[in-house]
Amino acid sequence: MNITREAVLEVLGRITEPDLKQDIVSANLVEDISIEEQSLFVKMRISNPALHARKRMEEALAFNLKNEFGEDLQVKTEVTGMSAEEKNVKRKILPEVKNIIAIASGKGGVGKSTVTANLAGGLAKAGYKVGIVDADIYGPSMPTMFDVVDERPSMIEVEGKPMINPVLSYGIKLLSIGFFTEQDNAVVWRGPMASKALTQMFTDAYWGDLDYLLIDLPPGTGDIHLSLVQTVPLDGVVIVSTPQEVALADARKGVNMFKLDSIKVPVLGIIENMAWFTPAELPDNKYYIFGRDGAKNLAQGMGVPFLGQIPLVQGVREAGDAGRPAVFQENTPITKAFEELVSTFVKQVESNETK
Repeated sequence: MNITREAVLEVLGRITEPDLKQDIVSANLVEDISIEEQSLFVKMRISNPALHARKRMEEALAFNLKNEFGEDLQVKTEVTGMSAEEKNVKRKILPEVKNIIAIASGKGGVGKSTVTANLAGGLAKAGYKVGIVDADIYGPSMPTMFDVVDERPSMIEVEGKPMINPVLSYGIKLLSIGFFTEQDNAVVWRGPMASKALTQMFTDAYWGDLDYLLIDLPPGTGDIHLSLVQTVPLDGVVIVSTPQEVALADARKGVNMFKLDSIKVPVLGIIENMAWFTPAELPDNKYYIFGRDGAKNLAQGMGVPFLGQIPLVQGVREAGDAGRPAVFQENTPITKAFEELVSTFVKQVESNETK
């Protein structure tokens, strides 16, 4: 059979890229086609760089081409993931958001939400456009931390479609399940209900043009995490841990989860929270209540970047309870620590984009 390039393109045009919801020819994902007698080579890109996604596309290519041109056809394929910049342009979900970063922890109580709030505040102070999705379905805390407990998102019409308009606080856009439930009532939802609620905060909300969208995940490794990576094109994840061994064991699991071939989200680094305690009356002393350099050593041992250490400071807790993240304070040691963290975080995100 005489196989032509036009005939191959016609077959490839029947194959849909699952994330972009377009056929791979119209989406301009096919990079190369080589035809030699009964041998055919196709090189292309897809949005999801995970191994399982690339494998499925390779199988789809081989099946469709052999079905059209015969089982004797030797099909060779090369499927690679898109660059972060190209994915931002092509993706359908949150196309105007430059960086979507999840903040995770293997264990609860390590200050993940506090770190997320202050990281977002520090980015906003530095001039970036920032949003937060409070994906901790069963323990939402962002409404309290940003003093918007009594606020409710409004609706906005975008291109004729009604969408959720996030709440604004300190220049940061916020959406939390806490806005849709009573503060004192427990959220008793099964996994699929929680996953659907999370998905709607991305697909049914208008986030607009953002430099960073931070996602405050619930602790552990479960349905919410899997739903997130299947729905949202994450650019990376940051793991938060305290230095103590019981927290590090769970942080290690968190890192390994995001490294799985079925998930494959870049781990941008580990943050060590509650690294030490310095009493106000002894400003030169450091007391390592939860152990010393545990998360720092974990990062080094796992070959993951270490983003910084945040001390245990009473004012951080007080600021969160008061609804004004501590990073907005002026010229305090904790403000400096968070600003240094923000600087390191931004550099790491930019470094990851060039890989």
